[in-house]
Amino acid sequence: MDPKFIEEVLVGGHYWAPKWEMPGLFHNHEDDPNEVHLVVDILDMWSFIESGYKRLSKEGKELVAKEAEPFGEHVQFIGFDGNNEATYMSIAGFLIDQMNRFSEFKGRELNSHVPIISTYKRMLSLFEPMRKTLIGIELNSSQIIELLKTKQGHPQRQPAH
Repeated sequence: MDPKFIEEVLVGGHYWAPKWEMPGLFHNHEDDPNEVHLVVDILDMWSFIESGYKRLSKEGKELVAKEAEPFGEHVQFIGFDGNNEATYMSIAGFLIDQMNRFSEFKGRELNSHVPIISTYKRMLSLFEPMRKTLIGIELNSSQIIELLKTKQGHPQRQPAH
């Protein structure tokens, strides 16, 4: 590939040109910007959840384990379902592995093996108002419990240790 050509494509917004110039290399799939935004929001939420959980005292972690049972034992982002949510899983993988965003999730299997996007959306509806208050502070145990409780009644694979 000619770097000058690629530069002209990017600067000029001629995103159609590489498809003409290199047929077979490109396909017509593009990630939906709404799905990208959703995945970024989910990864951001889980960054806050995991970071807040790590900073809890032993007593705080015990409280989370008890009050958010069974989801309070392994407080960890587990990805998306590879069979039904492959687009979300692919977007997350690209953000984490190729763009080095949300590096705390690097090296994890991102296949939850169960559909989970609807659970994440419920969690996000609670997290969004919290997010605005988290400038320079972490989620506390009560907030983490509230978020994890939205998962109750929905199957979920527990992360590997």
